[in-house]
Amino acid sequence: MTARTPAGAATSADDASPRPRPRRHEPVARFRLRVTSGEIIAIGPGKIDLLEAIVETQSITAAAKSIGMSYRRAWMLVDQINAGLRQPAVASAKGGEHGGGSQLTAVGVALVERYRRIEARAAEACADDIAALLRLVK
Repeated sequence: MTARTPAGAATSADDASPRPRPRRHEPVARFRLRVTSGEIIAIGPGKIDLLEAIVETQSITAAAKSIGMSYRRAWMLVDQINAGLRQPAVASAKGGEHGGGSQLTAVGVALVERYRRIEARAAEACADDIAALLRLVK
């Protein structure tokens, strides 16, 4: 008896080796802190990622590109972030001879630092429970 391989070549059923098993990924626990105001997510992981990318690139456009986000979506999120805070997190300069640019304000820097600190403390405080939970997952 012969079997066809995906490429169409005939092989003997006796010669067929078992299919390789899919690579097993270890389970991971992730905190996804969101601060809401009504139905609006004022602060969340995507917005924090965008703010960190703005620090790295000094540009909303380049930040969006670096995290795989559309230019339009990035600008909308920056507007939402700034509108949802008592003081803006991002300051942008209009383009000129050398182009504009964006940077985090002191409020923006503090926001990112505090958000990441909360994540780290939560993970540390829950480490034993997280480890036990992950042991239950295949």
